[in-house]
Amino acid sequence: MRRPAQIPLDLPARSSMARDDLVTGPANALAAEAVDAWPHWPHPVVLITGPPGSGKSHLGAAWSEMSGAVRWPREGREPPVGGAPFAVLVEDVDRGAYDENGLFALLNVARLGGGTVLLTSREARGAVAVSLPDLRSRLRAATTVELRAPDEMLLSGVILKLAADRQIAVDPKVVAYALSRMERSFEAAAEFVRRVDRAALAGKERIGRALVQRILEDMAVESNRSS
Repeated sequence: MRRPAQIPLDLPARSSMARDDLVTGPANALAAEAVDAWPHWPHPVVLITGPPGSGKSHLGAAWSEMSGAVRWPREGREPPVGGAPFAVLVEDVDRGAYDENGLFALLNVARLGGGTVLLTSREARGAVAVSLPDLRSRLRAATTVELRAPDEMLLSGVILKLAADRQIAVDPKVVAYALSRMERSFEAAAEFVRRVDRAALAGKERIGRALVQRILEDMAVESNRSS
């Protein structure tokens, strides 16, 4: 008799955000170089833009580790504006969950030599919706680095890293098989690894082509339903 499949807890994986664990390729090389160049930035404000799951959070975390940056405004306190130059990380600036006057003041102090600021956004620089003209001007003056669409080599590295974060081993040949049949995006890669992990735990199956094919078929069906 076949043993019933386990129902695994779909717990989030603990993903390493260290700089050494950032998978780089042509799509994100310029952003990684910008992070590594700190504190010798030609402009004190850098904006990294890219789609969901493109690595903005990882880049921000790596930069924060290097610079000792304060997250604004999530840590509930204003960044230091006196003494030593400050370093501040502002994530998801396109979401509008911040005080525009406060952000303008922060960027202005940085522009005058008070520190450095790294911002992230899903939207391109000119598409970030702000109502304060002075803030719009400051954002447009920032050095902007765009994360481009990932190629197969980068996505393969990302999938292998995400699998390692979940402590599962995936044959690179299986990864190549999946990439030839799935959407080329970081979000799809993350969802694919999550489903592989869950399916392998539930059925105690070997992570091979048969399992991967079923997962990709389910993802395609759900994508068609939502489109």
